[in-house]
Formats: sequence, C-alpha cells, structure tokens
Amino acid sequence: MSDKKTIKVKLVRSVIGTRDSHRATVRGLGLRKLGSVRELEDTAAVRGMVRKVSYLVEICA
Repeated sequence: MSDKKTIKVKLVRSVIGTRDSHRATVRGLGLRKLGSVRELEDTAAVRGMVRKVSYLVEICA
C-alpha cells in the first residue's frame, strides 16, 4: 500500500443551478453523477477545490 494520504469525495447535491466555475471544479475533482465517489490524493489543491464546493460534496470516511 502506498504511503500517500488520500481522501474520498462524494457528490451529494446536484450541480444544476450552480455557477459555471463550481461545475468545473466538480468535474475537476472527477465527479460526474450524483452519488459518485472518487479517491483523491490529499493535497492542498484538492482540499481547496473541496472547500470551494463544500455545499455540493462530502468527505467520506
């Protein structure tokens, strides 16, 4: 197992009606459909993206 830390991000709200930049951020995180989950490397850039769209996503344990 690698020694890099990861976080799981889940899309829990629809991007319909959100700003274009927020939609692009969700796509940048690799999330497509509602309920989709991605395991991403825990970096400052990813944390910033998650913080930007925190009302649309959740961090899974």
